[in-house]
Amino acid sequence: MNRRMLFLPPIAVLAACAASPPRDSGFELVGESALFLPGVVSSPYSEIRPAPSPDGRTILWGSTNRPGGAGGWDIWMSRRDGERWSEPVAAAFDTPSNEFDPAFSPDGRTVYFFSNRPGGYGGDDLWQVAFDPASAAFGTPVNLGAAVNSAGDEWAPAPSPDGRTLLFATNGRGGASRHDLFVSAWRDGAWQTAVPVAGEVNGAGDDFDAAWLDGGRVLVFARSDDVDHAPIALWSAVREGDRYVRATRLDARVNVDGGWILGPAADPSRPGVLLFSGERPGGPGRADIHLIHYRTR
Repeated sequence: MNRRMLFLPPIAVLAACAASPPRDSGFELVGESALFLPGVVSSPYSEIRPAPSPDGRTILWGSTNRPGGAGGWDIWMSRRDGERWSEPVAAAFDTPSNEFDPAFSPDGRTVYFFSNRPGGYGGDDLWQVAFDPASAAFGTPVNLGAAVNSAGDEWAPAPSPDGRTLLFATNGRGGASRHDLFVSAWRDGAWQTAVPVAGEVNGAGDDFDAAWLDGGRVLVFARSDDVDHAPIALWSAVREGDRYVRATRLDARVNVDGGWILGPAADPSRPGVLLFSGERPGGPGRADIHLIHYRTR
């Protein structure tokens, strides 16, 4: 079963990802996981990979089967007014093609996502669209170009805290195996040719769906021996110099033995919160969004 079917009814670049200097570091979960915004985001439908805005007023996420969208896979939005979240609405840039894996830029004025809409380089491509935080209006989507996109699939864009590096997964750029994690740097007004993330990632199977935590010092990512046929779990790795090392499978507060957990995301308005997606006991849908606290040292 591939990722699409799960939910149906260079060195200098990495060094620049974090503002803090390299130091002995670690990552650990705190407490138990819980459903994220039940009844608004987590629902009887399949909800994947949330994207909270930096100001905490907007949440985007992908759904493969929530009714009322443009068709295909759609990106949905809810807005906060005080303590209340609005009823979800489909994003205005959704099309009958697939739109998925949203992520806000650090200033909250750009949304990155993938789509297989016409006008790309093949498969799922990464796109960006302007966003007005005050009015919640979107602009016209723009393809990120051949330095990022390929004839294969690009998934799960995740900009660095300074917005100048884009982390994503691809199976079309000749990495170590099937899906691998790559980064592209923004320089001279353009995204530069993407390079693989170094360290204890990008192994013999599939490494994809990644999020930077703690200013880029920690990487949380999805790993599977074979995403078409094998379970998926979340792993963490910590940055040492120009590499992500000490890859560790997260424990049962996140992962489910024999199941699939993926779509990690940070909440920039709430440091120390990790969001993730998948089917866990007690959730209303096949794919719900969950949260758990973490700490680093």
